[in-house]
Amino acid sequence: MTDDKAYPDEPASPFPEPPTTIEDREGRPITVRRYDETLDRDALEAMYDAFDPADRAQGIPPTGEKRIADWLDTITGEETVNVVANHDDAVVGHATLVPDGEKTAELAIFVLQDYQGAGIGTGLLETLLGAGKEAGIERVWLTVERWNDPAISLYEKVGFVASDTESFEHEMTIRLQG
Repeated sequence: MTDDKAYPDEPASPFPEPPTTIEDREGRPITVRRYDETLDRDALEAMYDAFDPADRAQGIPPTGEKRIADWLDTITGEETVNVVANHDDAVVGHATLVPDGEKTAELAIFVLQDYQGAGIGTGLLETLLGAGKEAGIERVWLTVERWNDPAISLYEKVGFVASDTESFEHEMTIRLQG
């Protein structure tokens, strides 16, 4: 597969590797760690089942137990890099890097509505990128709806740059330190 995306020449600053613990703006302790199929699968399915349909973008996360389970089978497979954000016993955020070529991956991130705007997305994203670098991923890309200013700001904050803004979706890329 040819990767024709434009990536920054300079790598982004280093990112923390999991596990990390942050305190969100609400004072809640949030642990961000690697996804563990045995420990996290049921809680992750519950998070996506509770996800507000209004916050779904580009058709994801899907709705319905079977579609959620099938989708999770795809994005939590052996070749992917996944981290989850936990508060108490609940998964409140999930981020994944899905391979898309040699040392390249597509990023997706989701934070449960009650936890958005509290800094969890930043911790989740930075820890995912640290885990991705550790796994040998050098280039990461994503698409975001062009009117999703909070998400675009988050991505820019951690070092993503716009690579294609001509389409319906806003494409952004980052180069991880080698």
